[in-house]
Amino acid sequence: MQLLFDFFPVIAFFVTYKLTDIYVATGVLIAVVVVQTAYQWLRHRKVSAIALISGGMVLVFGGLTLWIHDEMFIKWKVTVVNWLLAAGFLLSHFVGDRPFIQRMLSGNIELERASWLKLSWMWIAFFTIVGAINLYVMYTFSTDVWASFKLYGTIGLTLLFALLQGIWIASKMPADASGSSST
Repeated sequence: MQLLFDFFPVIAFFVTYKLTDIYVATGVLIAVVVVQTAYQWLRHRKVSAIALISGGMVLVFGGLTLWIHDEMFIKWKVTVVNWLLAAGFLLSHFVGDRPFIQRMLSGNIELERASWLKLSWMWIAFFTIVGAINLYVMYTFSTDVWASFKLYGTIGLTLLFALLQGIWIASKMPADASGSSST
């Protein structure tokens, strides 16, 4: 259910784009992100750093798209957000005592430091690659293809990465922490 909530702005953007145009879809995206962020704040009294970064970039790049009437701004948002996240994950290797991914997941997962660092590097690579793929798609294909990539491509890549990450994490967890019992 959380994944649907997280991807709802992208889905709303895509559906609106298919029914109207990129500018109306951008306005809907901005509105949905504002409502979604307000809902998270009212319900949990906190909003994740990733949601704030993404939401802030939607407001900046979406606002520029509507103000200047140039669709390239909203297209660039995907790359900028992914590269900012990659930079943040990389910076966390040098600031504080734990990488960002460990801070996010350590309450649920127990790994050795070397595994946390490898996992962090995987996220850095993932965000960097998705940002680069977005640039390729936006400069090589039509806006229709880019909008489809934004929905199906980014969600598909994220789900595939999460699945592979889960398999990798399971292989690295200590036997007693993975819930296996010996009988």
